[in-house]
Amino acid sequence: MATLDHGDGLSRALTPDADLLATLHARLTAEADAAGLLDVAYRSLETPVGTLLLAATPAGLVRVAYPTEDHDAVLATLAARISPRILAAPARLDVAARQIEEYFAGHRTHFDLPLDLRLAAGFRRQVIEHLPAIGYGQRASYGAVAAAVGNPRAVRAVGSACARNPLPVVIPCHRVVRGDGSIGQYVGGVVAKHALLDLEAAA
Repeated sequence: MATLDHGDGLSRALTPDADLLATLHARLTAEADAAGLLDVAYRSLETPVGTLLLAATPAGLVRVAYPTEDHDAVLATLAARISPRILAAPARLDVAARQIEEYFAGHRTHFDLPLDLRLAAGFRRQVIEHLPAIGYGQRASYGAVAAAVGNPRAVRAVGSACARNPLPVVIPCHRVVRGDGSIGQYVGGVVAKHALLDLEAAA
């Protein structure tokens, strides 16, 4: 932190003005975006299941993360796997944030967003791409999903794919439950999974 000597032998800390810092950050973000230097934009969003981290590339929404995933660790992974040119740029995620808010308000039953699925590959990608076919308010067992993607014996692999879904909420892994009807595990925690299923059931 910078200091200022008033000539009386005392140095006082200079506190940066929050509004000025916000303005400078906004300018940096806009200039980086205009120059094609912003590869990953991110923002946070308060929701009934906690603060979600949203991140997007120019191709689309690439990551939704729960607090349980450690947002700082998620950002570090995005920087390593996609690009270190990553900045908080809330405006780039306004549409995604609005649609998620509409979902939690009970006004949206499906998402209409460009998605970047580069963080999922192989069988996991097959599972992730199938999940939107499970309709709003519906549930499917891990076994049913495995059969639907052509590998009925890969029940555990389906569970792993759901646990590593890079876009929870938007890609509805919460609709996948155990064969006995119990809800199973969830990346955002069992309480969050219950909340999402209850929200959709109420509608």
